[in-house]
Amino acid sequence: MPAACKVIGVAEQTYYRWRKSYCGLKIDQAHRLRELEQENARLKRLVADLSLDNAIITEAMRGK
Repeated sequence: MPAACKVIGVAEQTYYRWRKSYCGLKIDQAHRLRELEQENARLKRLVADLSLDNAIITEAMRGK
């Protein structure tokens, strides 16, 4: 396995972490999981931005 890891440019530890996380998933399932993780990250950023906007507006309203 060390030779294969060198060929693809990842550490052995990374390979074993991936294997633990994705073992048993088919390729299309792994792609869907990645898409969902990206969508989740995007939605978390959106919620954070909206929460910040809400806090700013609330603070501004208190000042009046």
